[in-house]
Amino acid sequence: MQITHKLDDFLFTIFPELTGGGNELIINVLERFYTYGPYKPKVSIEDNWVKIEIDTPTIISQDGDYKKVIALCEKGKYSEAKPILKNLISKNPTISEYHRIMGQILSDEGDQEEAINCLIDALRWDSKNGWALLMMGNIFAKFKDDVPTAMKYYDQALVANPNDNITINNIGANLMQQGKLEEAKKYFWEAIRINDKYPNTHFALGMIAEMEADFQSAFYSTIQAIKLNKNKDVLYQNSVRQAFEIAKKIIATDAGKKIYREYRHKLEFEGDRRIDIVQDEEIPTAAKFEFAENYERDVHIVRYKSSYPAVEHLIMHELVHLDFVIQARKDDLNQLFISNQSHKTQFITGLEPTIKKFNKMGIPEKSIAEYCSNLFDGMNRQIFNTPIDLFIEQFLFNEFPDLRPYQFLSLYAMLQESLQAVTDKKIVELSPKEIISKSKVYNLVNALQFKELFGFDFIKEFNATPIELKQANDFYNEYLQYKDDKEPAEEYELVLHWAEDLKLDKNFELVNEKEFRTKRTNIDSILSEIEKDPYDLESKGLYKKREMEKFQKSQESIGTNMAVVMLMVDALQFFEGMPKEEIKKIAFEIAIQGTQGYRPEKDNYNISSIKGKTFSGYHILAYYYVSWALAIPEMLSQLQLPYDDEYKLALTMHKPNK
Repeated sequence: MQITHKLDDFLFTIFPELTGGGNELIINVLERFYTYGPYKPKVSIEDNWVKIEIDTPTIISQDGDYKKVIALCEKGKYSEAKPILKNLISKNPTISEYHRIMGQILSDEGDQEEAINCLIDALRWDSKNGWALLMMGNIFAKFKDDVPTAMKYYDQALVANPNDNITINNIGANLMQQGKLEEAKKYFWEAIRINDKYPNTHFALGMIAEMEADFQSAFYSTIQAIKLNKNKDVLYQNSVRQAFEIAKKIIATDAGKKIYREYRHKLEFEGDRRIDIVQDEEIPTAAKFEFAENYERDVHIVRYKSSYPAVEHLIMHELVHLDFVIQARKDDLNQLFISNQSHKTQFITGLEPTIKKFNKMGIPEKSIAEYCSNLFDGMNRQIFNTPIDLFIEQFLFNEFPDLRPYQFLSLYAMLQESLQAVTDKKIVELSPKEIISKSKVYNLVNALQFKELFGFDFIKEFNATPIELKQANDFYNEYLQYKDDKEPAEEYELVLHWAEDLKLDKNFELVNEKEFRTKRTNIDSILSEIEKDPYDLESKGLYKKREMEKFQKSQESIGTNMAVVMLMVDALQFFEGMPKEEIKKIAFEIAIQGTQGYRPEKDNYNISSIKGKTFSGYHILAYYYVSWALAIPEMLSQLQLPYDDEYKLALTMHKPNK
């Protein structure tokens, strides 16, 4: 069979890769394109025409036997394959691949000398037969211990297949098996350069780094192999095993202690307080941070359980909690998570079906009470910690790469613990389904991050419903929007958002730390203060909007504030007859000053545009509303002052001068 193409623009249209190339490129490209299995065409160029001669009769007559030989070799049935292959060679000795396969069979059977002879024949017919070059290199490296000669063939394989990362990876693997680590690394790095997504190469580099006692590099490469492997195959299982072994070797050193000691020293300087690290097997979690301010002492304490693996990670995790708080405090943005008996009572009321079930089972009241209390505390820990922990773990992963092996072992252990808590049959049978479901969502979020950081996918093991999985993914995607440019205290926004989405926001209150510590003593006074100061103009907390909404609802329930009505009447009288532009000037001045904070219970506010007049908090708010209502009514709603009814009543009471 002969195919002809004219060397014109149309040829370059159907073979664009030929554009700009000479005759050699044209021949090579067309030869590759028209090759069928081991059967290569003859390509020649004459008088502005390209001729491709395909040996169709040979393909038809020999392709069946060739495929049969391949199938037999794959099953290791060499004795059956060899006679067929010899017959093929005798009929058509010009097919390089026939000789290459015979060489492979002989090498596998242990006859390396005859294998070399067959591979030489393969290369004589096709000097660019990459598999033949690779096998020659393998034989000289493995069986002849002749690395210089092996390297000659390997280098030619690299020339023949410069972009075949798998061939290059295999060269490295064979050299590594011979203990030629430096030579092997050369090929592995070249394979990575060509394709850095091939997990086998990363795994091999991890093995070499472990042999060379470079455990951090070994761990990094092995984790890359896990993250890039989309199949739970043998390589994946070996990568997982290798990751654990390397991580355990690293945590057996003092590297982790050095990391947290240096970080602790930095935070002690920034926070101006000593930080003690204390082993404590009685705490309810793997670790906890005790802020000195909460315990009326001068020292912060990190407590941890020694029974957990890689406790250095636990300590670092708790220290980052402090770091985030220090950054938030600089702008008075830090929030406190407050939960009292009222919140607990409301939560436990929702557990009534479970409590009744326990009563029927004969479980003592004390045990039921402890269970309910522990469930409430555990749920609150998840509400508060899950969003913040995502930022902490990302921070640790980015800023402390040498801590990653500790982080890996520690998070893995805690995820296994979390997995059991929401999938264990006995726990699931006894626990409220709604609580298990919400807890599972939080745990899934942690599992999603672990998959991103280390490649391990535990998602299916949680047996989540489609709704639970969607909720967890929605939460994680929201976190990703904050991840790369998080501002101080923004993590509290996710604490609130996620709790609201899961209808858990009645379990707690988030309050501004500075205000709480300086002006407020308990939750009852906090809520009272919110009603007195609905605008919270002095507060910089994220709760501002939420508390405004609460206050507006409370105003609706208590009716019209007559004090504000009378103060608005005073404002209407003051502004009567005043030009609109003058009122607007005063309105803007009140608004600008208001950014610094107006509090209803406070006195002695002054406005420079209103000479000789001192205002109380409610008085200035009345003027605030009225001035905008008169001069800038189209923007009045943006003030979010809940005095629409008071203003309507004030208008009916105001008697304009005639």
